[in-house]
Amino acid sequence: MPERHLEIEQKYDAAADFVLPDLAGLPGVAALGEPEVHELHATYFDTADLRLAANKITLRRRRGGPDAGWHLKMPVGPDSKQELRAPLGRPLVVPARLAGLVAAYTRGAELRPVATLETRRTVVRLFAADGTELAEVADDLVTGRGGQDSEPEQWREIEVELGAGTPELLKAAGKRLRKSGAKKGKSSSKLGRLLGGAVVPSETAAARAAARSRIAAATCNGKGPAITTGEVVMAYLAEQIEAIMQFDPKARLGEDDAVHRMRVAVRRTRSALRSYRSVLDTGRTSPLGPELRWLAEVLGEVRDLEVLRMRFQGAPEFLLNDLEKQERAAYRRMNASLREPRYFALLDELDGLIADPPLAAAAGRKARKELPGLVTRAWERMAKEYASISTADDAETARHDTRKEAKRARYAAELAVPMLGVAAKRVVKDAKRIQEVLGGYQDGVIAMEHLAAAAKRTRIPAEAFTLGVLYGREQCEAESARDHLATTWSQTLGPSF
Repeated sequence: MPERHLEIEQKYDAAADFVLPDLAGLPGVAALGEPEVHELHATYFDTADLRLAANKITLRRRRGGPDAGWHLKMPVGPDSKQELRAPLGRPLVVPARLAGLVAAYTRGAELRPVATLETRRTVVRLFAADGTELAEVADDLVTGRGGQDSEPEQWREIEVELGAGTPELLKAAGKRLRKSGAKKGKSSSKLGRLLGGAVVPSETAAARAAARSRIAAATCNGKGPAITTGEVVMAYLAEQIEAIMQFDPKARLGEDDAVHRMRVAVRRTRSALRSYRSVLDTGRTSPLGPELRWLAEVLGEVRDLEVLRMRFQGAPEFLLNDLEKQERAAYRRMNASLREPRYFALLDELDGLIADPPLAAAAGRKARKELPGLVTRAWERMAKEYASISTADDAETARHDTRKEAKRARYAAELAVPMLGVAAKRVVKDAKRIQEVLGGYQDGVIAMEHLAAAAKRTRIPAEAFTLGVLYGREQCEAESARDHLATTWSQTLGPSF
């Protein structure tokens, strides 16, 4: 597992004759360290078409300084990045673990050197009264080269990176630097500055930003451009595809709730393609359904075990150990699936939806007029499934199908919220309540199945007795959720556009 570090920093451009100001007296700062000088030599790796840089990701091998090694930086906020580190290893061989974390972006393309940076860094550390390091200010003289035949570029920049300090310290340090003549950095990374126009922004992120801007303008006091249904649907799809990419590396690392959130984004994408078929060219979107279902199932195996682990907190150690073993194996299978060409092909197809939207005739209709009917139809499909529970030969299947339609109704209404506001939010809330009640029942059923399977494997009477007690508890909770369904349904209002 790579070493992790959350990097919170701000960058400032400085002229060659810039003089670093006195940093004493900043919030919480009681002492300044002696300046430290490091000579840093970094080689940056990316695909030939700079896919990592396009997504504001940097991968480098750096020699010199106290943190020599491989560094992978992925954005998590405006001024913060998740940095993962690995030992220096071999100069031209990217550590497999780091390469795996960006596989959703590289998709089998070779990672190769794309730039080199030579940096003379002067560091001043800022300390609290108790000796805690609050931040470090790095004054960098940088010489960069974007390729073997390119002319070197030289510039100076100042980085302020928080340690245990507060955001107020970061803000105050920036204010003092600007007063001394520094300017807010033009780029969030040295590589981005060096490569400049060679980096093409992510189409998904760009499409989402453009759509969000138009929708915001249209919903501001009822003024602005007339937004089409196709624009709203594509904005939602862009958001979900971006979320899949965002949570991919987090899921591979096993970060808390990452698999769940990635799976939800997959399900929302699939649901939108189904609920808004009249808006989309089904010739292009229909083949994605089975592939999205496959990916949801890959993630679902891990997620189901995560849910069981949370449900069984405080259970006997033998059960938790068995569950942990199964979860580790499920993660291995998931990570193997996320390295398959099938997964990369799906991501390519999803990118294609944004680059070339598969719009049908209904996409050009005004969203405010078209969306209410589409959301209502999604709700009616759920209501039809719910009504079938009492007459179905297989009530279990009917409940399961009702839960699936509740999710689709919820996601269909979520998509419409930017245009339909409170009315759509109410549909989201009602559908979510139905989904959660049936989800509680389904979670209980899955837990019972797991406990029954565990009971078959044990030969120790005390363990079998404990599993039986837990089974009974889960059965009671599942039946309680099932019996609460009718009450919950009676409290829903349904669409009223």
